[in-house]
Amino acid sequence: MKRSSFSNSLIVCTAVVLLTLTFGACNPGYSAETSTGGAAMAPVYGFTLNDIDGNPLSLNTFTGKVLLLVNTASMCGNTPQYEGLQTLYERYREKGLEILAFPANNFGRQEPGTNEEIKSFCYTKYALEFPLFSKISVTGEDMHPLYHYLTTQSPFPGAIEWNFQKFLVNRQGEVIARYEPGLKPLSAQIVQDIQQALKKS
Repeated sequence: MKRSSFSNSLIVCTAVVLLTLTFGACNPGYSAETSTGGAAMAPVYGFTLNDIDGNPLSLNTFTGKVLLLVNTASMCGNTPQYEGLQTLYERYREKGLEILAFPANNFGRQEPGTNEEIKSFCYTKYALEFPLFSKISVTGEDMHPLYHYLTTQSPFPGAIEWNFQKFLVNRQGEVIARYEPGLKPLSAQIVQDIQQALKKS
């Protein structure tokens, strides 16, 4: 019996070591397919972009939040919408709203500056407090994968039309609305949709 117990213990220990070596060595430290609990992760959460300071920031960080994704520009007729976006953020961030701004120079060359210049402009002129990302492309051959998903695979496909196009994402990471660039952040439609999304768990 002692030999049998010893043999069984040795087999178990060997199996544990082999499993640890196999999965520990291959684990990249992240998963692009599952979230906590093993449930399938919404596609939006699978993207990582650099913040305005160049630090990688995974959108998985915002799991469980209501998100408003906006491609922005500093020299556009819609640029004053930054003020409305900041007001929205102040009004609803404690309830779970996050606004993610993605500067892009795709339309009319209205975002020509460096990330540092964009940061200085946004924080000085509009005192933004919501996350601001490094400049990306939202259309064309160099389109960022996030915007490829939003414009081709989300429930609201179609090319980005101009600066300040907006996508609303619910707490489950599902894109639930898309708004034209000229629709102001504090419009009744956007406010109502955000309020309804925030009420749902």
